[in-house]
Amino acid sequence: MGYLVIVTLIWAFSFSLIGEYLAGQVDSYFAVLTRTFLAALVFLPFLRRRWLNWKLAIQLMLIGAIQLGVMYIFYYRSFLLLTVPEVLIFTIFTPIYITLYYDWLARRFSPYYLLTAVLSVIGAALIRYDALTSDYLLGFLVVQGANICFAIGQVAYKQLLAKQTEQPPHLAIFGCFHLGALLVSVLNWFLFGKAHYPEHPTQWAILIWLGAGASGLGYFLWNKGATLVNAGALAIMNNALIPAGLIVNLLIWNRDTNLLKLLTGGGVILLSLYLNERYTRRRKP
Repeated sequence: MGYLVIVTLIWAFSFSLIGEYLAGQVDSYFAVLTRTFLAALVFLPFLRRRWLNWKLAIQLMLIGAIQLGVMYIFYYRSFLLLTVPEVLIFTIFTPIYITLYYDWLARRFSPYYLLTAVLSVIGAALIRYDALTSDYLLGFLVVQGANICFAIGQVAYKQLLAKQTEQPPHLAIFGCFHLGALLVSVLNWFLFGKAHYPEHPTQWAILIWLGAGASGLGYFLWNKGATLVNAGALAIMNNALIPAGLIVNLLIWNRDTNLLKLLTGGGVILLSLYLNERYTRRRKP
């Protein structure tokens, strides 16, 4: 759980940096390409043939391509169809997809995990709800595509590592994950990118941090943490970023935030996490 908490804090700051310095100023596809390239550059030197075979390498690349590469395609396209508040509220369904996909792979159904995931969605909705426009169905479906990709990647990585007879060090294999994301990002930028590049040193510095820190270190720690917690906790932590991001935005950039919504929704998310952990402990022999 500690890994997931650390990454939640990292990503909470990163979203504010994107909104303040990059959004609308730097081509989003170039930003994604830069992030995945730097992340791959950080982790590729740590790859070790002792822990990798072609099958494992390809599986890791596919997971990275889906969880990051394809997810970003859906995510950035959604902003052409929806307002920012609509995109934010539609991302809160990720915990449900994680719970359902995990149970489907395990050929079982855990209603309690689904219940706590739904509870965390309610908490996030209390924080992020704003009035929706009338024409949002297509945008909703596009955002769900992003949510499903992100959910599939997390669960697939967790399951893939669990199936290994000899557990490889995450650092020795994770470069393949970012390499898969990079391949998709290159294609995505080639097809949709525009010549809107950073113009200031601050923007370049933020891109470097987002690539090496938020994308590189962040996804490494997040996916490693995903292998150490149960499906319910993983699902809930996906929505813990919402109150964390709002707190960072409020404290640093003084954006208007409804504190009552923040406290109420954050409390519901914490309650769902507490109920999930209590249920998990009771199930242990």
